[in-house]
Amino acid sequence: MRIATFAPTILALALLPVPSTAQQLDTAWIQLFNGRDFADWIVKIAGHGTGENYANTFRVENGVLKAAYDGYSSFDMRFGHLFYREPFSDYHLVIEYRFTGEWLPDTPEWARLNSGVMLHAQDPRTMPRAQDFPISVEMQFLAGLGNGQRRTTGNMCSPGTEVDMNGQRAAAHCVNSTSPTFDPDQWVRAEAIVWGDSLITHVINGDTVLRYTSPRIGGGVVNGFDAAHKVDGTPLTSGYIALQGEGHPVEFRRVELRRLRRR
Repeated sequence: MRIATFAPTILALALLPVPSTAQQLDTAWIQLFNGRDFADWIVKIAGHGTGENYANTFRVENGVLKAAYDGYSSFDMRFGHLFYREPFSDYHLVIEYRFTGEWLPDTPEWARLNSGVMLHAQDPRTMPRAQDFPISVEMQFLAGLGNGQRRTTGNMCSPGTEVDMNGQRAAAHCVNSTSPTFDPDQWVRAEAIVWGDSLITHVINGDTVLRYTSPRIGGGVVNGFDAAHKVDGTPLTSGYIALQGEGHPVEFRRVELRRLRRR
């Protein structure tokens, strides 16, 4: 299974336009999730201080990293993010995820079977207690609602940021990918190939589903932030990677990264 999905990604990576005349891969994969704990990660949940893992939201069980809500009586807009300890610039990120269980009743309708990974995110230590989402570019993960309607995954959302699609600023906060719809309990392989503030590519199960350029600070759909850390127009050349919990239980069983080199 891993060989079948990995090989098309390498081919896609080799064919991608990059912001330099050549590229070189660093083949040493970094295991961001070690399968035992998240000691290398930083929790930030809206309404709580940095490092406070309210109600054991993020946990590791049976080698799987989870965002879970069995300790909540209500969601109360406690959007949560789990940040890896250091920022990255040019990299190839691989995540395997799936949704499980039921969402909390007071979770917003749009957050049902909804999670993601935040790319080029701000340092969680710069987020006030009340801030809902980190300023970042999100690779959004969705699953089908069982209603026969298409619901793509690997989409792009932009809390406090802007990107360009085909050379023009994306007008919508979220832009759908070309992926198929996946069932909630199905493991999905998601990959982000990130070249600083130049080009970002989303890959789902080996297929390129979305590309965009020029990520930068700007726009809205983020609340409670410190204005000193939202200077609109600033290019996002690097940032933190953060796994998301939005009120529906989600699991991650693989989170790994390798740096990309320009020359």
